[in-house]
Formats: sequence, C-alpha cells, structure tokens
Amino acid sequence: MNSFYQIKEYDSFISDKEIAGYKTLPESIFHQLEDFILTNSSKDTDALELMGLSAKKGIGKVITAKNYVGIITLNDGITIEILPKIYSASVDDNFGSRTKRVLIDMLKTLREIPFKSLKNSFVNIEKMDIFEIFIRMFVNEVFFIVKRGLKCSYEAIAENTTFFKGKILFSKQVKLNRFHKERIYVEYDAFTANRPENKLLKATLIYLCKRTTSSKNRSDIKSLLGVFSNVEASADYKGDFAKYISDRNMKDYNTALMWCRVFLMGKSFTSFAGSEIALALLFPMETLFENYVAAILKKKLSRSDFTVSVQDRTYHLFNEPSKKFLMKPDIVVRRKSDGVSFVLDTKWKILDAGKVNYGIAQADMYQMFAYQKKYGAECVMLLYPEIEKRPLEDDIEFRSDDDVIVRVQFIDLFNVTNSITKIIQQFEVITV
Repeated sequence: MNSFYQIKEYDSFISDKEIAGYKTLPESIFHQLEDFILTNSSKDTDALELMGLSAKKGIGKVITAKNYVGIITLNDGITIEILPKIYSASVDDNFGSRTKRVLIDMLKTLREIPFKSLKNSFVNIEKMDIFEIFIRMFVNEVFFIVKRGLKCSYEAIAENTTFFKGKILFSKQVKLNRFHKERIYVEYDAFTANRPENKLLKATLIYLCKRTTSSKNRSDIKSLLGVFSNVEASADYKGDFAKYISDRNMKDYNTALMWCRVFLMGKSFTSFAGSEIALALLFPMETLFENYVAAILKKKLSRSDFTVSVQDRTYHLFNEPSKKFLMKPDIVVRRKSDGVSFVLDTKWKILDAGKVNYGIAQADMYQMFAYQKKYGAECVMLLYPEIEKRPLEDDIEFRSDDDVIVRVQFIDLFNVTNSITKIIQQFEVITV
C-alpha cells in the first residue's frame, strides 16, 4: 500500500475506483479521512471549510479538498499532503515542486510559528513531502542546540543508596531502611541535562523517529537520541512546557520548542481532532495569502515614503453612542509625505469571467466601499490570486458617482515580487 498521497485544493479523492479527474484512496484510508472530516465538521474553522464530503451518481462518496493546505498523518503512518492550487500565466508546475516552494515561503510569514527558519536551498523539496521537510527543520534546530551544548541545571535527586551524599531523608530512611543498615536514603542536587526543555526535545525525537519515512531523517534522529541518552523523555507535555521560561539564556531553544508544540500537541494554526489521526497540520489559505502578500509588501516598502499596517484598527464603523463594529482591513498603506492612504484586502478565491461580476462577492464590495469612506482612501484594492484564464480585462475597476474607486488586482504567486511591484507603482503615481 502506498504511504503517501498528494492532492491540490479543489481536487477530489474517491475510494477504490480509477476514474479520470479523481485521485484514488484505498477504502480503509478513505474511511479514516471521512471520519476525520465528520469529527471536525461541527467545530469552528473560521468560516472556512476543511474538506467537502459529497456523493455522486456512478462514483459514490467524494472527498474534496477546499480551503486548507498542509498534511494529515494517520496512525498507521499514511501521509496525505494537500497543496494550494496556484496558477501562473508563465510557469508550468505539473509536479508541484514550485507550488511546494511557494507554500513554504507562505508559511514563513506566519507569526509565532517556527516556519521562519525554513530554508528552501538545502532540502530536496521535489522528493520530500511537507511532513518530512518539517521534520528536517526540527532536526536541524536540535543539531544547532547540541553543537552549542545542552542546557543543564541542578535537579534534586532522592534515592536509596549505599553512600552518603547531600542530606538524609529521615522519614524515608526509617520507613525503608529499618532492616537495611547498609543503605541510606539521601537527597542531593545534581547538575544534569535532565530538565523540561531537553525532555520535550527527546520526546519529539522519539515520536518523529517512529513517523519519518526518510532514511536521512531517521539516521540523524537516532544520532541525536544518543546525545540525549541521559535525558528522560517528557511524559507530561503540558507540564513541561509550563516550566519552560523563554529568556536570553534559552534563546537557542525557542524555535526547536515551537516545533515540539507542533509535533507533540498539534499546534499548527487550527487544532483538529480524529481518532485515527496522528497529526494534522493544516493552514487556511485565506490567512496564508493575506500574510504572504502583507509580508512582501512590507519588505518592498521598508525604506520608502510608505508605511504598511496589517489588520489596521484605526476606525470603527460607528462612533455614537460608543465605538461599535471595528473595521479591520487586511492592509493599509499610508504615504508619509502627504498622508494619502490606500486600503487593500486579499481574497483567496478564483474569479471567473463567465460569472456575474466575475464572481466577486457583493459583501466584499460593500466592505471596500465602507473602507474608502472611513479611511478617505485615495484607492481601495481587492487582491486575488492569479487565475488560469484571466478575465477579459487585464485590470478590473469599479467606479461610483461619489468618487469611490475599487480596483481588482491579481497576484502571481510564482512571481509575487513582480506583482507587488506593479501595485506599488500605482501608489506612486496617485497624487492628491
């Protein structure tokens, strides 16, 4: 049985059939994935659907990937990888290698998650699934810690021994050694690496050694476990994480312990459950797209006449009798020299020239209209991912009779810098 299955957004799995346009899963795996979907269907997933479950005549049950990307690993070691559906007018990506690199770049822009340390250059993305790439990142972090030396601390050790050290625990001595005069129950402080942070690292290494299918990852994990031979594996993840204090002395551990949270406690972006699921690291594309565009825009404008605010909280829709309905546009760009502002909202949605208004939601237009009025924005923009077949116009623009202009722009994720540069050029030519 294959241990790895890959799918892209909006593609579908079926069970034990070979039908063009569908990916086939063995029946047992299909049922495990179905149970996972049903288990999480009642949970709050930020109004984004995890996966769709339907039935089609002549095909049977169909599982369709929707707005989440990442990995699902089952208890029996099976890995299901979900990649974003990314189009480009100039780049062909039949085998998904470029898409995977874009996904890694997008993950690196998430805050408080350890993906900032991801580097594409030294991993063979074409031959590794996302799970193995994540494992590689963690292993590299632990190697970095080991190279600098495991942190040690004094630990109180109580034991019944034949030699005196530290102090006698008289209550234990009387209870246990009444008829064993040759033994003495003592407590003493030992300088040891057996501290909570190292226990968590070892527990994660043991967990991943059982899960990895990469010979390189497994070999390196076993090598690292040898360094941790005198460290107990954590048996209380929450308790040991609570004991960890992030300070300057422990900065080398920060990223590795963030990975420990991901692997041991499933802390990716949204938590998921399922009896047959070992680990589900899934990320909403709406959030990834927003963070990625904002990060690139910030970088491009870092030394310019513009400032960038993400999830801006300057205005409420109403101010009386008190401030109500906070407005939080994805990105607000302000020009320092004259205070002119531009409001941008990202939408992870495929537009279609054959649909009314290209499929742009009316609620989104209401939202952009309100943003323009409140911010007095010179221009507001809706940013969508590049699509396979562009609409009839290269640039879509809507104007109202009270001077509101909403522009629709497309981001080519295989050439995101070029797309962002074109948007910035529009800021520069607009004057009051």
